[in-house]
Amino acid sequence: MLQSHKRLGGRTVSVDVGSAAVTQIADAVARGQCLLFLGAGIHGAPPEDSSYVYTEADRPPLGSTLSERLAEECDLVTIYPNENTKNLQRTSLFYETMRSRRQLVQEIEAVVQAGKKPSPVLRGLAELGFTLLITTNYDQLLERALRDVGREPRVTVYSPDSTRPTEQYLDDPTSAQPFVFKIHGDIGTPESVVITDEDYIQFVLRMRDQKPYYPVPEIFRFQLERWTTLFVGYSLVDYNLRLLFKTLRWGVDRANIPDAYSVDCHPDPLVVEVFENQQKYLKFIVQDAWTFVPELYRAVTGKEMPDYRD
Repeated sequence: MLQSHKRLGGRTVSVDVGSAAVTQIADAVARGQCLLFLGAGIHGAPPEDSSYVYTEADRPPLGSTLSERLAEECDLVTIYPNENTKNLQRTSLFYETMRSRRQLVQEIEAVVQAGKKPSPVLRGLAELGFTLLITTNYDQLLERALRDVGREPRVTVYSPDSTRPTEQYLDDPTSAQPFVFKIHGDIGTPESVVITDEDYIQFVLRMRDQKPYYPVPEIFRFQLERWTTLFVGYSLVDYNLRLLFKTLRWGVDRANIPDAYSVDCHPDPLVVEVFENQQKYLKFIVQDAWTFVPELYRAVTGKEMPDYRD
């Protein structure tokens, strides 16, 4: 297997980038035994040399850009001149405090949903027949991408309410009716969106709740111990994403967890050292999504991924 090497503290750490990883993931996808996590990076711009097109007008902004938009809308630097306008958790908390929760979510919806389209990589993944999908994205582009290829997702949204039992599905999801869990909420449910500092605190508290109030549907926790897991659109240098990853594994024997992969073209060497080399949580595939997803699509279907130009 091909590997990329980085230096960390005088020693070399290796990062999995080989085709064998794609083959293993493709096999799990074909067997219907791969749990897909999707992050905001799934909406990132394609590389300049890519044959795929995804214009800025069609793309939801990534976190720092969204934060700057919120900061500008509520004149954050006028009141707090030294504030970091790229810190989405603090900027959104300020916006909510100065205006309201409803206005905050309405502004997010206007930026991440209105007039936006699923990226070609998201549409390619939607075609592959994943039955269980978790997303931290607030927008509804994943659901749209699935419906565009004839799949009707069943969607459950995180709730901050610790007195409300979590919605479960008793029958098994299928490729035609995949189960989507929006773990950081949905723009259609303002109270569900996990974006401010306070939202993240409540989210962590909720992750310690017991059944039937544990906020993640049981089938996802069950299959995390049995299926291959694939993360696309994430950079695990983000503290909140690592926190999410670890809270989902509380109480789970890591020796019983199948392989997990994170697609990241620039993985942080320290995170690689801790997550891959020391704790053996996952393996890193050093590619951008615009390279990896077409390769996975080809490995699963035997065809080239379309460019999806409407």
